[in-house]
Amino acid sequence: MKKQTAGRDSLGAFAPKFAELNDDVLFGEVWAREDKLSLRDRSVITVTALMTKGIFDNSLKYHLTNAKNNGVTAEEIAEIITHLAFYIGWPNAWATFNLAKEVWVD
Repeated sequence: MKKQTAGRDSLGAFAPKFAELNDDVLFGEVWAREDKLSLRDRSVITVTALMTKGIFDNSLKYHLTNAKNNGVTAEEIAEIITHLAFYIGWPNAWATFNLAKEVWVD
């Protein structure tokens, strides 16, 4: 996994400690623990968590892109979203499908 700088790039001057925790701890340490969970599994879990919380901004699109880059196929993400729709709500699934279509466009 490449070194994360999104926190510092976006918030470094305004919230340097938060940016540091985002880049160095969340992505630098937690996401790097591939001996515990694969990046693919972490991506699926993260997309699920964001969908569940109703977060449909650029962070969900970023993590959908990560999921694709970590090996989740279009068919798999469609099945994941469909399955989750019954547990987290139909509108949340619709919103996620709209972002997923942008990410998995061929």
